[in-house]
Amino acid sequence: MTGVRAFYCDRFVLPLPPGHRFPMVKYARVRERCLAEGVLAPGDLAEPPAAGWDELALVHDDDYVRRVRTGTLEPQAQRRIGFPWSAEMVERSRRSVGATIAGGRVALDEAAERGWGVAANLAGGTHHAYAGHGEGFCVFNDAAVAIRVLQREGRIRRAAVLDCDVHQGNGTAALFASDPSVFTFSIHGSGNYPFRKERSSLDVELPDRAGDDAFLAALDLHVPTILHDFRPDLAVYLAGADPWRDDRYGRLAMSKEGLASRDRLVLSACREAGVPVVVTMAGGYARDTEDTVDVHVATLRIAAELHRARAASAQPVAAAEA
Repeated sequence: MTGVRAFYCDRFVLPLPPGHRFPMVKYARVRERCLAEGVLAPGDLAEPPAAGWDELALVHDDDYVRRVRTGTLEPQAQRRIGFPWSAEMVERSRRSVGATIAGGRVALDEAAERGWGVAANLAGGTHHAYAGHGEGFCVFNDAAVAIRVLQREGRIRRAAVLDCDVHQGNGTAALFASDPSVFTFSIHGSGNYPFRKERSSLDVELPDRAGDDAFLAALDLHVPTILHDFRPDLAVYLAGADPWRDDRYGRLAMSKEGLASRDRLVLSACREAGVPVVVTMAGGYARDTEDTVDVHVATLRIAAELHRARAASAQPVAAAEA
């Protein structure tokens, strides 16, 4: 029996200046820790293909994609993203999107075979990217592109984005604002970046230092209802590590135990509703990067546990229907 499939792109590293605040090292550390602790086996891991330019164009403006591809992004646009342009940045961003596409396909294939599926992108969650610009360390919006690709392939009609990063998924909200086929849910800090919020299908804004109880109560109230009422064919779960209490850009003061409860609640709700889900890592900026890695590894451990339990108990769909 194979474990939860996970796609990684940490071999594609952005050349960042010394002292840059983005924790690029966390991605390789998550993969290494998952292997060392038995959360994932080597056979569970795969490097995704890069998202195609035509796939990116399903979401992003042609001119923006061209400027990213050709290195003609203006300095102001690069500052808004937070990364200096480089060919490595372009390749990394395309691979991260490709990982969410690949994860979505795997989760849907597993659901078709056994009634539920889960897969993971060991990066992704780039929810601040809009159609015509990137911002907040996000170049392309992986969740949005994956949804559009899977809709184009006829694999899904409806999708839900369950965004539990500490920051509002403003780019995702804007991209799907007029699309009834996608439900965007974002639970985030009210006083945190982005300071000009967009309107998601449902936003839950929490005050600074809200803590575990308020966050989990809101999730328990809304996530099962969204899945039951909207009935998506796929969920994309942004499992940000940045609600943690010692995250530099957090402010919600959640514990690691609370974040693990968050993951179990969301993923269990998806399993109970029979909604396949692809998990993405989203943000995490702890003062000690290993604390961020702890949170991400715990997310993947819970996904792997639920995957194993479902695989052990489920008969293949074809056999059950025979």
